[in-house]
Amino acid sequence: MVATVLVAIALLPAMDGLYTAMRGNDVYESSSRQHYAALALMEDMLAEPFSLLTDAAAVVGSETTPSSYSDAGGTPDRRLVFIALYDGDNADGDGNVFTVPDPNLDGDNNPYTGYAGLLWVRVEVEGSVTSLESLTAP
Repeated sequence: MVATVLVAIALLPAMDGLYTAMRGNDVYESSSRQHYAALALMEDMLAEPFSLLTDAAAVVGSETTPSSYSDAGGTPDRRLVFIALYDGDNADGDGNVFTVPDPNLDGDNNPYTGYAGLLWVRVEVEGSVTSLESLTAP
């Protein structure tokens, strides 16, 4: 009888540890699924023609506005795609990598037309910490 009680007392922490491990597995599974979904979309984005990415960046006009490449609202694990021009060498001298000088070679005062610099692409899973960033060029 004493041995049974001792085994029962010893099993309680072990069962609690198993419960914690099972909950951790759910979290790991969810974060892995989100990571690979974001990675797949990032690969798709980097395979897109540069001109289409530049057009999408021109439509949103900001690094904080999701582009049309984002999943539809209400989608589980919705992936948001942000695209912006990137001033990696600070050519305009303002210290902001998301403001790009327009050489205005075409006379339209639009930095997006004929842009041949870097584009910043970010894919994130809405409501999570999962995100990926990359730069691409023509």
